[in-house]
Amino acid sequence: MSRQRRLLPGFGLSLGITVFFLTMVVVLPLATLAVRAAGLGWAEFWTRIASPAAVASYRLTVVSSLIAAAANAVLGFITAWVLVRGRFPGHRMLDTIVDLPFAVPGSVGGIAIAAMVGPNGVLGRYLVPLGIEIAYTAAAVPFALMFAGLPFVIRAVQPVLESLDRSTEEAAGMLGASPIQTFVRVILPAVQPALGSGFLMAFIRGLGEFGTVIFVSGNIPFESEVTTQVIYSRIDQYDRAGAAAIALVVLLFTVLVSAIAGTVGPLRTYLLRRSAKQGQRYVSNRSSLAPR
Repeated sequence: MSRQRRLLPGFGLSLGITVFFLTMVVVLPLATLAVRAAGLGWAEFWTRIASPAAVASYRLTVVSSLIAAAANAVLGFITAWVLVRGRFPGHRMLDTIVDLPFAVPGSVGGIAIAAMVGPNGVLGRYLVPLGIEIAYTAAAVPFALMFAGLPFVIRAVQPVLESLDRSTEEAAGMLGASPIQTFVRVILPAVQPALGSGFLMAFIRGLGEFGTVIFVSGNIPFESEVTTQVIYSRIDQYDRAGAAAIALVVLLFTVLVSAIAGTVGPLRTYLLRRSAKQGQRYVSNRSSLAPR
């Protein structure tokens, strides 16, 4: 059978529509952004992107995104484990709640977090007298980014946990492996690629998050102002070229991280096969050492 017959009917038309759609919705807007930033000239471009306020926002954005993604990697794995391995009243409701950060606008999440940890909030009214201030400080940024990025980790890890062969874990336990040994030697290697993929997606989401952060961070320059807020303030000051320049820096860094994340797919397939062999080898070694 020829290659053309193996393709879906109307593939050429579908390919043309796809290329046109992606060009109009993604490529042209981003290209326009690059052209607008390039119009500044190199010296002016560097002045805008290397300003003290911009550099401080880069640092806060990257560090907060890393902290939030790392926390989500741990908490997301635990949540995915509970959803896959547990059956309890409210299971479906909990599984639905995971997707709420995808569904609700970021502003809704930011207002909700501010209502919870603000000075007069449900928790804030007890934390502030103890000297623990979260709302309207830099500490609120990772907290807000955790809300926005948690579903990425859970939905990346959950299918892998569902596809794991439970017989390998049971065999390792029957051969004397402790639960911790089974987790470290059998389960964790299989989950690592998906966990890394979810971590990167949550990190990328944190780099560009705006709505969730703006209502809870305080937006104080050099203290609690993330890069998306700097871009917004430049537009508010009618400095559209400066906003485009800083946005281009975010875009290039996001493309770099996305390119790294793009290698996770093929790497995940390879590591899953490799980890499956390692798990089977571990069980085989335990079997050969078991007393007879």
